[in-house]
Amino acid sequence: MNQPRIAPVIWVPLILCCAIELVLTLSDLTGGSLRSEAIALGGFWPGLLGRAQALYPGQSAAMFFTYSLLHGGVSHLALNMITLVTIGSVVVARAGQAAFAEIYLAATIAGGVGYALIGPGNVPMVGASGALFGLAGALIGWEIADARRRGTSLAPALRLILLFVVLNVVLWWLAGGRLAWQTHLGGGIAGLALALTRAHRA
Repeated sequence: MNQPRIAPVIWVPLILCCAIELVLTLSDLTGGSLRSEAIALGGFWPGLLGRAQALYPGQSAAMFFTYSLLHGGVSHLALNMITLVTIGSVVVARAGQAAFAEIYLAATIAGGVGYALIGPGNVPMVGASGALFGLAGALIGWEIADARRRGTSLAPALRLILLFVVLNVVLWWLAGGRLAWQTHLGGGIAGLALALTRAHRA
C-alpha cells in the first residue's frame, strides 16, 4: 500500500524549521549561545512595535514571519512538525497547494498580530503553531461552509472548535502557562476567515 506523499509546499516550512532547529540544537550541545541570538534576531518581540530598539532595519516587520521558523527545542519542533504534516496534508488534499500557502502565510502574520495585541509585552514568542492553528481554522471554516451548503447541522464544526479550545487549555497547563495562546487565536481566526470567505475555491 502506497504511503501518502507529502506535498512540496509542506516540505518548505518542514525543512526550514528542522534545519534551523538542528543548527540551534548542535549549538546548545556544544555550549554555544546561538539559540539566544537567533531568538533575539528572529523571535517575535512585541516591544519592537513600541519603543524598543530593533537590532537591524526592518526587524519589526520581519519578525511577523521569522518567529515561525524558530522553536524552543526539539520537542517543540517535533510536535509542530507532526501537526504540520498531519493537518497540512488534509488542507492540501481539500484545497490545493496554493491555498495551503495562502492560509499558512496569512495565519503566520495573524498569529503575530494576535500576540502583539493581547500577549505579554516583554516576552518573545517563537514557533509555527500560529500557522498550524490557521490550517486547523480553515478546516473548521470548510466544515461550516459544507454544512451550510448541505443544510445540515453545524454540530461537527462546533465540536472541532471545542476540541481546539480544550487542546489549548491542556497545552497551556502542560507548559506551565508558557503557551502563546494569543498566537493560536490570531492564526485560527485568519484560517477560519479565509476558508469562509473563499469556500467556493475549496
